[in-house]
Amino acid sequence: MDPPEEYTGCPAQWKCPVYLAMSSGTVRYAPSGLGPALEENLGEEPWDADSQPHPDEGHLPPLEAVRVPWKSVGSCKSHREPSGGLADISAGEEAQGEEGPAASQLDVSRLRSSSMEIREKGSEFLKEELHKAQKELKLKDEECERLSKVREQLERELEELTASLFEEAHKMVREANMKQAASEKQLKEARGKVDTTLFAEFQAWRESPTLDKTSPFLERVYREDVGPCLDFTMQELSALVRAAVEDNTLTIEPVASQTLPTVKVAAVECGSTNTCALSGLARACRHRIRLGDSESHYYISPSSRARITAVCNFFTYIRYIQQGLVRQDAEPMFWEITRLRKEMSLAKLGFFPQEA
Repeated sequence: MDPPEEYTGCPAQWKCPVYLAMSSGTVRYAPSGLGPALEENLGEEPWDADSQPHPDEGHLPPLEAVRVPWKSVGSCKSHREPSGGLADISAGEEAQGEEGPAASQLDVSRLRSSSMEIREKGSEFLKEELHKAQKELKLKDEECERLSKVREQLERELEELTASLFEEAHKMVREANMKQAASEKQLKEARGKVDTTLFAEFQAWRESPTLDKTSPFLERVYREDVGPCLDFTMQELSALVRAAVEDNTLTIEPVASQTLPTVKVAAVECGSTNTCALSGLARACRHRIRLGDSESHYYISPSSRARITAVCNFFTYIRYIQQGLVRQDAEPMFWEITRLRKEMSLAKLGFFPQEA
């Protein structure tokens, strides 16, 4: 059997779609007017690159698309073509051409939907932040309102306290003025009741103060107050005490623990701390007196001490007036002397402070 004769095909046979379709069996070439016998023996004529078509050759007969099963083309195993004719291929290409704008529209719609989604999320985030800010602002407003109420309450309390303090101060001032007015009224009433004779005697003595008992003022005080206040049961010791008070040489001191010498006066033991040397009564003696420079001491009771102290206070004050140490008007001096005379009268009656 002779080997098949090699022939030269079309130069563009591997690029021509018609050739590819015919070689794969997808399209069969069926010239019109040929019988079925010729169709089986149809083959491809050798193609000469230098040959020219015959003048009598016309156009190729029309092609007929015949559907055949799927078949792989060429050496690419992964590439498959759909079963169908050239009409299906062209229709697919047209569909792909139509899919371009649709894909663009799909991309635009996706971008729009993505943009809408971003806007919605951004709007939700902004709403949440706005809600948080409003909540914080509300809390701050409540805190400011609370602090404002606290400040108003403190201001009211301060105003009430200030008003109460001013009211209390005015009340105290009114009370002081009322007491002062009452005191002045009592003073005027007392001055109206003062013995004009006694006051005149004091003014006369104040012009030339002296301790001479011949002056009417001191003579009256001696007679009415000093003499009765220093008039004790023990007359002899009473006279000594009176002279020591006038000379300002009498000393009163508390009882010490050491033993002291005893002195007898009119057969009465005066060295005991349980008997008063002036009254002769059994009393607890917590003080003793010493006359001038004498070393003798006389124990006295609290009552006797109060009487001697009242007289000594009177003489001390009139000595201050004599020495010019009291710089007051006549009326205040007279009232002070009247108070001292009152103390002498009370002590004479037995009224004296408990610490005496």
